[in-house]
Amino acid sequence: MQAVRFHEYGGIDVLRVEEVERPVPGPGQVLVEVRAAGIQPGEAHIRTGALHERWPAAFPSGQGSDLAGVVVEAGPHVRGFAVGDEVLGFTHRRASHAQFVVVDDVNLVSRPAGLAWDVAGALYVAGTTAYATVFAVDPGPDDTVVVSGAAGGVGSLAVQLARRRGATVIGLASERNHTWLKDHGVLPVEYGPGVAERIRQASGGRVDAFIDTYGDGYVALAVELGVRPERIDTIRDWQAAAKVGARTYGEGAAACAVVLGELARLAARGQLEVPIARTYPLEQVRDAFRELEQQHTHGKIVLQP
Repeated sequence: MQAVRFHEYGGIDVLRVEEVERPVPGPGQVLVEVRAAGIQPGEAHIRTGALHERWPAAFPSGQGSDLAGVVVEAGPHVRGFAVGDEVLGFTHRRASHAQFVVVDDVNLVSRPAGLAWDVAGALYVAGTTAYATVFAVDPGPDDTVVVSGAAGGVGSLAVQLARRRGATVIGLASERNHTWLKDHGVLPVEYGPGVAERIRQASGGRVDAFIDTYGDGYVALAVELGVRPERIDTIRDWQAAAKVGARTYGEGAAACAVVLGELARLAARGQLEVPIARTYPLEQVRDAFRELEQQHTHGKIVLQP
């Protein structure tokens, strides 16, 4: 089968699509033929070695957590799934950027009717991360919440989930994404110099919680705006969070099939939009990451093996 591999840390040019052995499922595992697999900023940071202390790579390394596809083989003692089932889920083995992937049955849910393949394959990391960030700051109908990177893969879901709790949500994004935010009940604010004053004007001077999906000083901004540390959550700036006592709930805090299933049902019913910026065939994985690393996409970028 074809699979993405890299044999050393480096830039986009170290990525290869190689011929590798098709894996065989073991007990409690199934083999999924991948129809869609989302890509993540964290995968780029792992590939460059920037996260070596936190998540070291073993070479040759594969890539990918998110996946959606069809079960084509089942190992012994599999529960809940059979050959032919359409599924979405995740793997922690950095392996979903491939034509086939072995997945533990507990990490899968059935694909709801009407859920597009590209959405299903992009939902796990961004969706569970967004779910965790909203859980961390616990917004309610009387709260005003600011979300940085509000049009990105995680931010675009976090703003919607916070709105579902009844909160007033302010989304920091470039002007070209303001219409989308307004259409989802979010107050858009341009990021950049002067953002603190623009947030104060949009919020009436009170901000109760802050979700940072971008890093780059937003934890300090939240403190400047008067947000209590326990109601600040960042998925990027762990050092700043440790300094002020903010939270760092991300993907790992909600990484389970139960949460994924709930998000998939919301998306299938049209109650949660998962924006897809663009899809690429597997052999164009370099182009996909080149676009991702520009950090200006609205929503998710997805590989389609």
